[in-house]
Order: sequence, then C-alpha cells, then structure tokens
Amino acid sequence: MTRARLSLFLLTAACAGGAYAQEIVLRWSDVVPATHPSVQMIERIAADAKAKSGGRIAIQAFPAGQLGSSRDTIEAVANGTQQLVTEGAANFGAWVPAISVVESPYIWRDGDHLVKAMSGPVGKAFNDELVAKRGMRILGTTYYGTRHLTTSTKNVRTPADLAGFKLRVPENDVFKAMAEAWGARPTPMNFGELYLALKQGTVDGQENPLPTIKSGKFDEVQKYLVLTGHIITPRLVVVNDAFWKGLKPADQKIIQDAIDAGIAWQNAELARQEKELVDSMKAGGMTVVAVDVEQFRKPVVAAVVPKFESRWGKGTYEKLQQMK
Repeated sequence: MTRARLSLFLLTAACAGGAYAQEIVLRWSDVVPATHPSVQMIERIAADAKAKSGGRIAIQAFPAGQLGSSRDTIEAVANGTQQLVTEGAANFGAWVPAISVVESPYIWRDGDHLVKAMSGPVGKAFNDELVAKRGMRILGTTYYGTRHLTTSTKNVRTPADLAGFKLRVPENDVFKAMAEAWGARPTPMNFGELYLALKQGTVDGQENPLPTIKSGKFDEVQKYLVLTGHIITPRLVVVNDAFWKGLKPADQKIIQDAIDAGIAWQNAELARQEKELVDSMKAGGMTVVAVDVEQFRKPVVAAVVPKFESRWGKGTYEKLQQMK
C-alpha cells in the first residue's frame, strides 16, 4: 500500500470511528422550560453518559414542549419515534389505570415518602404493567415538588372562594375531580399555552410546584400564591422498552447510573429551591396566602378517593398514605 493510500485508509477509518462514537442517540423531551431543574437534570445525565461511554451515547434534550404536548410525547415514546420522556405519573393512566393514585391529592407526607413507595413493589407493579400494555419502561421517579394554587386577581382563602373559578389543570381525571371538589371549573390545557392564558385571563389561575411557577414565569402574571400544598407530584422518566432492550447491558448500566445520579441531584435542587421561593416571590410582589390546608383537604379526599377507588383498588389510597 502506498503512503497516499495508507493515509486515505487511516482518514476513512477515523471518520468511521467518529460516526460510530455517536451511534446511540436518545431524544428526551419535557414540557417544562430549559431553566427548570427537570431539564437541567437531562443535561447533567447527557454529559455523564457521554463521558462514561467515550462519546458513544448522545442524549438530546428537547425542553419547553418542543416535541409536542404531554400526550404527544408519551405517544411518541410508546411508538418509538423518540426514546425518553419525563412526565407526570397520572398521564400514563390510559394504560395503567391505577397509577394515577400516586399523583392523587394529600396522599404523601413528603418527597421521601413518595420515592420510597415508587422504589418498592408498588412502583415495580406499575412498571411491569406499563411495559406489558404499551411497551414503555420506567427508569426512575423524580420529585417534582409540592403543588400550590396561584390566582390572577382573587384572594383565595377557603374552597368557597373557588366557586366558578377557572382553574387550569393538567389533562387527567384526578386533577379535574380535585378542582371540582373545591367548586372550581377545571380547565385542562397544555403547559406550553399556560403563560399566555394566565396573562390574557383565559383562566383565572393555575396550580404547580413553586420551581415550576418560577421557571414558567407565572409569578409575572399572577398576583396571589395560595399555599394549599395539595399534591406532591411524582414525575416518571420513561423509555421505549424495545429501544432499551436493544442496548447492550453495559450501555444500559451507563444510562441508568447517569439517570439515578441525575434524579438525586434534581430532587435535592428542587427541595432547595422550594425553601427559598416563597420569600423570593413575596419580595417580587406576589401576595402569599397561608390557608388552613385542612379546609382544602377534606372536600377533596371525600370526593376524589371514592370516585377513583375502583380504578386504584379498594384501600390502595389509604395503604400508600400510611406507608412508613
């Protein structure tokens, strides 16, 4: 082989090697903004997986609903047109009806209580059913935060103040039933449409964890922050199961280890932000309303638990609530 041909061969081999280094590509979507810790988590996971795979594993983050709504992106993962999504647990209820119990009102004491339940037999049973029915696998549960109400003009202090109130909720039945139990008018809406809807008065208010309120800039278009603490939300990291099974075990381990580390960071970061955001939002001009939470809890538990008991299984809500 001449020197010129040898050089060409080495160059071609190097190019081929470079292409191979990026052969595992995962598209990972989230509806929240890029500034939210949930998306920053994806970026940390991507950097970790890339480093530990020598550049072979490339995880691409698509925040702020770039790939579609919650429903769109869950379906895309199920169909294999994208690989990963982070979404609220109740949004997988179309295939695992009982899973919405983990996003029900006033069931968890705190984030640790939630994560413990989802890391044990309860979470495994939900995962097995999701794999069997729709070909999606749960790779982790994240703490999304404790949800509170915000309102545009109304100083809400009791559920009676929510009569006829147009409350934006996610597109699932449990949240709708909760709003109705308060006397509000549940208004399901994609997250990406919410800021403008609040600004224009299409809805009267919304409910989300503090870091989501801040990253979505809802505090700019809402006057009151009402500390109802009604739901401690779990969000799930879900992968297309066929794609996952197609990976080598060593690559699965790299990705899973990176996800576990990323979730630990995100959960701690959200908890840190929650400790600071009430004061910072108050300083920014919001009126913070400390309500009697029991007044909001009683009507919701009385209405929602019986309504969904057949879906969740008799006694499931109480069993999870009492889990140590």
